[in-house]
Amino acid sequence: MEEFENKEALCRWADEVNYAVTIADKDCRIIYMNKMSCATFCKNGESLIGKNLMDCHPERARNIIRDLLKNGGSNVYSINKKGVNKLIFQSAWKLNGEIAGLVETSMVLPPDMKHFNRD
Repeated sequence: MEEFENKEALCRWADEVNYAVTIADKDCRIIYMNKMSCATFCKNGESLIGKNLMDCHPERARNIIRDLLKNGGSNVYSINKKGVNKLIFQSAWKLNGEIAGLVETSMVLPPDMKHFNRD
């Protein structure tokens, strides 16, 4: 496989995708938010980078985050907020094989989303 020519651009893959990507380190500090994440979560233009992820979640969710950061894995669910269905995918991310933090993606699900059974 040929090596991708523009590694710098590849490292910014999430900057302009049409879903929210938020990344926190193992201490729950938010270290990255793409444009959609900022549009979704930042109020009055105030960035949440550097803020603690736990401050943004209720206790039940905090327990899930603690478990993901301790044991790895993922937490996947859907929500309806302001009449919009979203898929939330939270997953531990690793650096050199060790859990380094948490990534959350939030995607709007279209009301007429197709579903295919591929069994």
